[in-house]
Amino acid sequence: MTKEQTLNEIEYKMSLKLLNILLNRGIINEEEFAKIDELNHQSFSPELSEVYV
Repeated sequence: MTKEQTLNEIEYKMSLKLLNILLNRGIINEEEFAKIDELNHQSFSPELSEVYV
């Protein structure tokens, strides 16, 4: 894995953690979570995203 791929993995994982915090606090709902996660997935292109589910 290249340095750029590693950074993308880290950034995606951080965004997922933040999304979970927003969801758990009721700031966003499940539908919004899914939409934002899809956008993050497109932005960061994580190769290991299936592991995070």
